[in-house]
Amino acid sequence: MSPVPESTQAGEPAVGSTSDGSSGVLTAPDRTYAKAAASESLEDYSLRYAPLSFRTWTPYVVATTAIGGIAYLADFSIGASIVLTNGAASGITAILAAAVIIFITGVPIARACAKYGVDMDLLTRGTGFGYFGSTLTSLIYASFTFIFFALEGSIMAQGFLYAFGLPLAVGYLVASLLIIPIVVFGMKALAKLHVWTQPLWLVLLALPFVAVAVHNPTAFKRLGSFAGTDGAHSAFSWHAFGLGMGVALSLIAQIGEQADYLRFMPKKTKENSRAWNVATTVAGPGWVVLGAAKQIGGALLAVSVLQLGGTAADAVEPIHQYAEAIKPWLGGATVAVATIFVVMSQIKINTTNAYSGSLSWSNFFSRITHRHPGRVYYVALNVGVALLLMELNMFSFLNTILGFYSNVGIAWVGAVCADLLINKPLGWSPKHIEFKRAYLYTINPVGFGSMAIASLVSVMAFFKAFGDGWTYAFSPLIALVLAMTLSPLLAWATKGKYYIARPNLVAGPEAGEVDMAEELTCSTCGTAYERPDMADCAYTQSLVCSLCCSLESRCHDECKKPGAAAGPVLLGTPQVPKSV
Repeated sequence: MSPVPESTQAGEPAVGSTSDGSSGVLTAPDRTYAKAAASESLEDYSLRYAPLSFRTWTPYVVATTAIGGIAYLADFSIGASIVLTNGAASGITAILAAAVIIFITGVPIARACAKYGVDMDLLTRGTGFGYFGSTLTSLIYASFTFIFFALEGSIMAQGFLYAFGLPLAVGYLVASLLIIPIVVFGMKALAKLHVWTQPLWLVLLALPFVAVAVHNPTAFKRLGSFAGTDGAHSAFSWHAFGLGMGVALSLIAQIGEQADYLRFMPKKTKENSRAWNVATTVAGPGWVVLGAAKQIGGALLAVSVLQLGGTAADAVEPIHQYAEAIKPWLGGATVAVATIFVVMSQIKINTTNAYSGSLSWSNFFSRITHRHPGRVYYVALNVGVALLLMELNMFSFLNTILGFYSNVGIAWVGAVCADLLINKPLGWSPKHIEFKRAYLYTINPVGFGSMAIASLVSVMAFFKAFGDGWTYAFSPLIALVLAMTLSPLLAWATKGKYYIARPNLVAGPEAGEVDMAEELTCSTCGTAYERPDMADCAYTQSLVCSLCCSLESRCHDECKKPGAAAGPVLLGTPQVPKSV
């Protein structure tokens, strides 16, 4: 028998041998992960189900961490940009309408991620996209994280320029490098960061609005009648409303970042039910309540800047909005306080952007390359792409980028939401979330098809293929309606055939009454994981963990071929739960 190497890197398997010398069934664990991927204190179960043994935080801590991630000041810029471009009547209405849509679509997603311990990518796999079909959505989500990292990094660099005279190009680099050391240590470091900084951040957030109310109260009245910088948008316009709503809806994918924290919510019990429900709602879709308030607040501060003689360019930059508002109160301390607030806010959000981006890139590349060197490497990739966008001055064409992105992002979220809200209750989709490659079809036409069609039509509308009337202005809404209509139609037409490729005898409904917290050993990497993360593998004739299943390049999905079925699998010896 050929020996099995003791160690391989980046999750790459060695080739095993059977007793008769034929290559195929493995006789011993044959995959060793590189140090960065093997340490779950760094990995945070980035490609896996979040086990119950790891979910030791209280609902309050998880919610605080998730809400801390929306400290971003892009809302100030987005709200200001929408109102300055479209006027207050259309702009503020658009912000509120977008918030309602984001909240409604976010509720089922947040609850599913918290209940099943999965992130947005794993949830997408099990809600109509299939194993490889969700690869495209990983890219969509990754692009959300680096676009907004670049936006938030630009705002931090503007703060450095304002306070220290640091050139923007250098500020972009500093703003990027500050984030990496924190994000490397995952949820444990991020939880401490957000819990410790939240009280001070909330006080500083309220400060400029109190200052405006005291020193420039006419700004509120001026905001209500603001007709845009061109003075031509005093009355409500459906066209302007649609355009503004499209920009605000670009934030719909933020629910994915909230889900990256919500997957660590403790198991819902009778004792913690109320706290669990409140925390999941507040930290999930509830982010948009504060987000919409910040957008309208940003519009108020922008109008105040213009009223005090500032330029339109200054009016959309949070550092100038904040500083001009608090200057009458704080005088010489204005620069220091404004800089502290801006830098603190951007660190809080960009740690979240970089963290979520690393999860998305990990999912994408693990499926494409069948290798996983570790989540921490993709932190650097995500930050690097964002830095390039900053250096290309993406801040100057913010509305165009966000307006385009919202068409694709909302088609994705709409398809996932429709599966959770419609398909599952009607029985057209499995009641549980199955995310493991071993049990999924490569592509499920229900979610993937509805997203692809909705995205294509709405993007064509955005680029005025159907004219520059209402189809152009409401292109993101077209994406939402199409995605949420096509998903149940396709699920009904296919009778849910493409959700589950074969029964899950380990942790699925077919397994019967089993202890989901029981730890079983993966025959490929030799590590114990909780039952929901394990699969019965026809290729190895044993149990494998979800990541080893994803990275296996030699099986060619043997377990899902017509007529092929896994034989009886002997479950490994239960392991003593790992201490946390």
